[in-house]
Amino acid sequence: QVQLVESGGGLVQPGGSLRLSCVASGFTFSNYAMSWYRQAPGKERELVAGINAYGTSTNYADSVKGRFTISRNNAKNTVYLQMNSLKPEDTAVYFCRAKGYADYWGQGTQVTVSS
Repeated sequence: QVQLVESGGGLVQPGGSLRLSCVASGFTFSNYAMSWYRQAPGKERELVAGINAYGTSTNYADSVKGRFTISRNNAKNTVYLQMNSLKPEDTAVYFCRAKGYADYWGQGTQVTVSS
């Protein structure tokens, strides 16, 4: 059974930090590129950051460059999103995605940036 389980979301003040984790099971994690997406109320889901299967290449949305860092640990079947200098506009549900031979999505974790 394939699972992607996100955690680490919550309420944080502007300027604060959070680290999201996504633990994968049920497929060969190291064969899949991983990415984080987010969806704010009333908006379309958008790509935040991606990382290749080996962890050697990353890409980011312009809106998060310099503030967010994606990383992965293939030994732990986990992908991370370190989010610093958070802004109210970062408020959204954050999803992880595994893309390779198949395409899998997690259920999402809420991130709220508010004072």
